[in-house]
Amino acid sequence: MRLLVVEDEAKTREYLRKGLEESGFTVDIANNGLDGLHLALEENYDLVVLDVMLPALEGWDVIKRLRDKKNIPVLFLTARDQIEDRVRGLELGGDDYLIKPFAFVELLARIRTLLRRGPAREVEQISVGDLEIDVIRRRVRRAGVRVDLTPREFSLLQLLANRQGEVLSRTQIASYVWDMNFDSDTNVVEVAIRRLRAKIDDDHAVKLIHTIRGMGYVLEVGERG
Repeated sequence: MRLLVVEDEAKTREYLRKGLEESGFTVDIANNGLDGLHLALEENYDLVVLDVMLPALEGWDVIKRLRDKKNIPVLFLTARDQIEDRVRGLELGGDDYLIKPFAFVELLARIRTLLRRGPAREVEQISVGDLEIDVIRRRVRRAGVRVDLTPREFSLLQLLANRQGEVLSRTQIASYVWDMNFDSDTNVVEVAIRRLRAKIDDDHAVKLIHTIRGMGYVLEVGERG
């Protein structure tokens, strides 16, 4: 497995390189955001470990540009420890978020968890009412009109569509879409659902994304009692 570590602090950078190589990974290093983005786009990596506060180009901008081209796993490793930072990182397309200082064994466990998420066999098309999801091309249409989604929004919609008619709890959604557990006061799932609903449902009389009070969310045609 080949990893890219984008970290500007030399001591942390070398600590990560040494530990990850001793754990069996091939590791490339970038010490600023521009170099990290270039490597991530030009080379083939299984996962990127990305700091946020980087010279030349901060981590937020790196992942935004990266997600326009690739969908490889990204684990944020940063001292930015506010809830809003964590939510922002995940909403921009991060797959996990670990705060410095950190235990290397936890970082390693999180990396291995992300890498174990092999590509599941997927159907090519999913339809729910007049909603059409092209899984292979990652395109969405509602009533024949294209709907532009972020990578995270698409993953969330795909999960709901794959299990249409089934009520999914906030914890289940967090686990499947972000592959991590959230603190009880983190509202990232609610925010993501609200933004997805605005794109999928707001312009249509028939709503597809339903909130089941005290239980979770479901994607289906028709009203829930």
